[in-house]
Amino acid sequence: MAEEPAAKPFYSVLILAFVCSALVAGAAVGLRPMQEANRQLDQKKNILYAAGLYEEGKTITELFASIEIKIVELTTGQYIPEHQLPPESYNQLKSALTESGGHPLNSEDDIARLRRIEKYSFVYLVKNGRQIEQIILPVRGKGLWSTMHAYIALDGDLTTVRGVSFYEHGETPGLGGEIENRKWQEGWRGKQLYGSAGGVNLEVVKGKAAETGNEALFQIDGLSGATLTAKGVNNLMEFWFGDHGFKPYFNQLNLKSQMDK
Repeated sequence: MAEEPAAKPFYSVLILAFVCSALVAGAAVGLRPMQEANRQLDQKKNILYAAGLYEEGKTITELFASIEIKIVELTTGQYIPEHQLPPESYNQLKSALTESGGHPLNSEDDIARLRRIEKYSFVYLVKNGRQIEQIILPVRGKGLWSTMHAYIALDGDLTTVRGVSFYEHGETPGLGGEIENRKWQEGWRGKQLYGSAGGVNLEVVKGKAAETGNEALFQIDGLSGATLTAKGVNNLMEFWFGDHGFKPYFNQLNLKSQMDK
């Protein structure tokens, strides 16, 4: 009986590994459209949560039909026409990494530790006729371990928080990870974003938020054992609702509101 070549088992394993790799790669490619569709549904669900519009028993598509999607240029606060930049084809996070769609931030301005920021952002509007009832905005910033992603819903007055939904992060479970706890997020409702001087006064404090007085309008309960995560939340709020974020957009809305009167 002839002896098998010594290399035969090696080639058999190599062929098997190649076949398995091809199957895994093919499955990944084939599942990519489904994964993207699920990702978009999850984002829509979190937008609805932030706006207080999510209802059990109704589909995400059905509920989201009441929300108008716009794209705004951050530096000017102006809406971008759909024919120029269709919302369905725009990827905001990827755009920030490109030369044409984003730009670097200097260390002084980059309090949310993003390094780069996109030129255009999604905004989601809930309207009653022509009147804006609330605006849901995507925000993000570094916590202790990760970039935290959230949606913040504001009342039509552009300062009263309707709700928040942190939906993606890598913070420590049970500590900083409590930013995704719906009970903690409920504490944001009705809080005020801006103080009388126009700056961002809303903050996650250490310990319990004040229950009475002016401070109660701006304070959110702290996160036990997660000081750096809470600091990251405060920094991302200050960044995105300041001059490098949505403040120019709010200025445009206020200007339009004055002109319509």
